[in-house]
Amino acid sequence: MDVREIQDLGPAERTALFERDAGIEEVREDVRDIVARVRDEGDVAVREFCRDFDGVEVGNLDVTDAAERAHEEVDDDLLAAIKTAADNVREFHERQVPDDWRDDFDGRELGRRFRPLSRVGVYVPGGAAAYPSSALMGVIPAKVAGVDHVVVATPPAEEMNPATLAAIHEAGADAVYSVGGAQAVGAMAYGTETVDTVQKIVGPGNRWVTAAKAEVRGDVDIDFLAGPSEVLVLADETADPAFVAADLLAQAEHDAHTSVVAVTDDPALADAVADEVAAQLPDCERQETVEAALDNDESGVFLARSMPEAVLFAEEYAAEHLSIQADDDEALLDRIDSAGSVFLGPYTPVAAGDYASGTNHVLPTGGGAKRVGGLSVETFLRSTTVQRLDRAALDDLSETITTLAEAEGLTGHAESVRRRFE
Repeated sequence: MDVREIQDLGPAERTALFERDAGIEEVREDVRDIVARVRDEGDVAVREFCRDFDGVEVGNLDVTDAAERAHEEVDDDLLAAIKTAADNVREFHERQVPDDWRDDFDGRELGRRFRPLSRVGVYVPGGAAAYPSSALMGVIPAKVAGVDHVVVATPPAEEMNPATLAAIHEAGADAVYSVGGAQAVGAMAYGTETVDTVQKIVGPGNRWVTAAKAEVRGDVDIDFLAGPSEVLVLADETADPAFVAADLLAQAEHDAHTSVVAVTDDPALADAVADEVAAQLPDCERQETVEAALDNDESGVFLARSMPEAVLFAEEYAAEHLSIQADDDEALLDRIDSAGSVFLGPYTPVAAGDYASGTNHVLPTGGGAKRVGGLSVETFLRSTTVQRLDRAALDDLSETITTLAEAEGLTGHAESVRRRFE
């Protein structure tokens, strides 16, 4: 990785860094056709797409029983790891459950109550790798929120990954379907003879999955449109360059389009990080993917003239994962509002949040952290406001209500108040 100075970045380089997108437009038309066929033809279309795209002849799309068997049959050490991660994720998300409330405001009894969605779909990626962790991150918060029926769609295979299936069962999914890609999103959005329709679809996926979520949004709700994964490490002279490089390389494993960035105000550290990346690269098993990610226009080691400039860079970037490896990490955190998830200190690798610390790894990318947070219990809740006014409270507000109603030309609204005092 080359070291670039922030002050020397041109307009095109800044656009590549700060205007990242999910890359869905070039597949949008094909995805629209896939979703339409699934909506119109149901299981027939789903099986055809499984054969065409995954190379698998799928018999029974419902593999809920297979997930239960996998949970019983996987290696004890693997199951123990899944259970520990699940317990931590569950414990963290249980802290997020909001309480209903009702208070008195001078005769106006006002409040808010929360109710879960009834049916939710979780997409768990497969294909190039197995993601049991994504099963935990998608299903557990939904169940903690109280969602009655949580279904999971995950890509088919001649032999489906037992770790993923076991994690899906451990998380508490009510149904599991062997279908991936845009066809999975279409099936959950509109239902088929086998797949249950849902109210909301969440979870990470490739650009085909993301484009499909964009296509069905409006007919069902979604979490957000996420693109390739990304990490930004904000570091000062106290950071260990080997740790910074390891975090960059770990994130680069995900996908050739992953963005990995380190920002520092220390020239010696910038050079040391670049050297460490080169030194550690030969040890990466997914070296071809990692190298492609490192070569992205959105990736690099960036040198700031000062730490305030580095902080401004990090805020504008709004990374999915923000690692702060600096002497006064709390002070730097206080100056950054936009990040999907933050990892403080040298012994908090992003991998901790990816798997087992308890926070959720389904996070906004492409600067989406400026607008939305990651997956949480609140993702699966609806809120309703509640109010009761006594006669005196309505009387106190009557002139305000009628004046505003008449200013808007809605005289019936005003009359609905006046009649109560005739």
